[in-house]
Amino acid sequence: MPAEETCEAPLRRQPTQRRSARRVEKMLDACAELLDEIGYEALSTTRIAERAGVAIGSIYQFFPDKRAITQAVTRRHVERFVSRVGRRFLSEDYGGWWDAVDAIIDEYVDMHRTVPGFGVLHFGDVVGLNLLDGVSDSNTVIAGRLRGLLLQEYGLTDSEELDLVILVAVEAADAVLKLAFRRDSEGDPQIIAEAKRLIRGYLNRQFAGASA
Repeated sequence: MPAEETCEAPLRRQPTQRRSARRVEKMLDACAELLDEIGYEALSTTRIAERAGVAIGSIYQFFPDKRAITQAVTRRHVERFVSRVGRRFLSEDYGGWWDAVDAIIDEYVDMHRTVPGFGVLHFGDVVGLNLLDGVSDSNTVIAGRLRGLLLQEYGLTDSEELDLVILVAVEAADAVLKLAFRRDSEGDPQIIAEAKRLIRGYLNRQFAGASA
């Protein structure tokens, strides 16, 4: 394995000043842009530093290698996704959980179309799945976040069965939506519609009767 891909730690240290935090964000932005342009294999810390307009030493202050930077971009994707879904839940009125499911899928599709690096990384496909807490894979973490939002919004009964159902729904939606973007760079609308129908049907047995 190349030396640039040996370390699992995403950050050597956390930026403590605003200027440092902005510099790290520039590095993550540069990494995301380059992933879209040249892919992960051709990515290097040197290219990231050049695109971000920072010295290579600045990269190594915070990240040991390109894998760690890419992990940090993936973490940012997950946080943005969950944050965007949460904002929609607060600002929009849904007829029921089924409309909330559609909103979650719509956010995934929009990020795939508009957020640099998301189409390459999704939630960790390129650099490994255990990115967020070192134990659970990214989809498990996302399922937990979405489960919390749905429990809060719709008063569902918390249970181990609910955990499993939401995790399976997240995995299934992720797989079908990836197919949609393999078929069409903007996302095949028929397959996106089928993803919504599939997840609605699967969740119906768990959520039937949940109040809006």
